Amino acid sequence: MYDIHNNHLNNIGMYLTKEVKEEIFAKHGEKTNTGKAEAQIALFTFRISHLTEHLKKNRHDYNTERSLVLLVGKRRSLLDYLKKTEINRYREIIKELNIRK
Repeated sequence: MYDIHNNHLNNIGMYLTKEVKEEIFAKHGEKTNTGKAEAQIALFTFRISHLTEHLKKNRHDYNTERSLVLLVGKRRSLLDYLKKTEINRYREIIKELNIRK
């Protein structure tokens, strides 16, 4: 399971490695279809949680704060699209990623 608190991720310096992306896409999408809404939402959620942890330590990092707001907006747009088109897929991804509605 991908987790931002894994020590091996923190030691590398890069939190979003190729292996982490592959794991996210394998679990929430198809390996070849990385543009699937669920895969993108899962990737955004991973990035959002990482940026949130960073901002807890660095409160005055306004560039990261802006990036976080943009990511949340992109994820919200994808969630709205799923809700409008396929409500069952929307409910599954909300439940699986434990995202507030």
